[in-house]
Amino acid sequence: MADQRGLDEVVTFTSDLIRIDTANRGGGDCRERPAAEYAAARLAEAGLEPVLLERVPGRTNVVARLEGTDPSADALLLHGHLDVVPAEAAEWSVHPFSGEIRDGVVWGRGAVDMKNMDAMILAVVRAWARQGVRPRRDIVIAFTADEEDSARDGSAFLAEHHAALFEGCTEGVSESGAFTFHDGAGRQLYPIAAGERGTGWLKLTARGRAGHGSKVNRENAVTRLAAAVTRIGAHEWPLRPTPTVSAALTELAALYGVEAGPDDIDGLLRKLGPAAGLVEATVRNSANPTMLSAGYKLNVIPGEAVAYVDGRFLAGAEDEFRATLDRLTGPEVEWEFEHREVALQAPVDSPTFARMRAAVEEFAPEGHVVPYCMSGGTDAKQFSRLGITGYGFTPLKLPEGFDYQALFHGVDERVPVEALHFGVRVLDRFLRTA
Repeated sequence: MADQRGLDEVVTFTSDLIRIDTANRGGGDCRERPAAEYAAARLAEAGLEPVLLERVPGRTNVVARLEGTDPSADALLLHGHLDVVPAEAAEWSVHPFSGEIRDGVVWGRGAVDMKNMDAMILAVVRAWARQGVRPRRDIVIAFTADEEDSARDGSAFLAEHHAALFEGCTEGVSESGAFTFHDGAGRQLYPIAAGERGTGWLKLTARGRAGHGSKVNRENAVTRLAAAVTRIGAHEWPLRPTPTVSAALTELAALYGVEAGPDDIDGLLRKLGPAAGLVEATVRNSANPTMLSAGYKLNVIPGEAVAYVDGRFLAGAEDEFRATLDRLTGPEVEWEFEHREVALQAPVDSPTFARMRAAVEEFAPEGHVVPYCMSGGTDAKQFSRLGITGYGFTPLKLPEGFDYQALFHGVDERVPVEALHFGVRVLDRFLRTA
């Protein structure tokens, strides 16, 4: 059981890490090294031997191994990223990199994504060192750079160039799962992630005939691009439930005592009320236009126009995603992947999922654990290249009205102290049994 010092440390570590500005503005504009050195020092104080690894200076990753008692057991990867998305201080109630602790809440960028989990990992490992606890299986701890951009300097670099550090790892645990979801009707759900949609960030390019803005032009690149973007934005993607999503729907339907035919998923979602929010973004592929760029002067028709689209595809549905984009863009607009990562799926009937479920239920007996699929992606995509199956498990007990999911990349990101304490207890329980 996590001791009082561990409960105190998780709050301190969360606040300290938030105060280290690791905002990732993309294109290599980030410096995780101070946070990596902080995490490595805390691990070293617990008797571990962390290594710091960089693809380029300042973009630092930390990896350490905690040896288990059973050398024949598969190893478990426990990972969290050190970078955060940028924040505009003028929009916040407190400075986003203050790490302020006020009224039982820790404020700042990274409080939920995901310096809270980084702090939980550090607190549990240090509590174990004080208590002489060793896990059954080896636990590899990785704190990564660059998750909020391409992961090229983080987990992708580690998977490609330092695979030996993850030898024996078959499963991994990281962000976005086991948080309290209040359904508005008195139920508390705890979704544990067992899958992720694939990432398909797209660049669309339309070419045409440049000319004077006052002349008729049937080969206008902006017009061609706008038509394609409109088609993509208006497209209704068909339902494609994966095994993870189907398992989530089955458990939710049983919990709420509702029925719907296998071909009427939309009907089932309507009957689930707010709980449908856990799955409705992952029953189909998606493609949302996000950026447009064309022209250099108002009275000049440009010869090229460019758009960007945030596309996501489900496991087993990438071929359909590609074919649909071919059709929606048409013959006058080209598209290519600006960034692509695989979709993931993890078994919900595994012993590891059962142990995560049991750990949550021990400390939240009133809660209902359900599997779910993440609509976005994590470093688990890169680690999957090493044959590591990924789960999302960052346990937090949250009060009603606390919109956890809206705080990811949002203004006034924060986490209750009690939620961090719960997380340490649950993570400790899970890792002791894993």
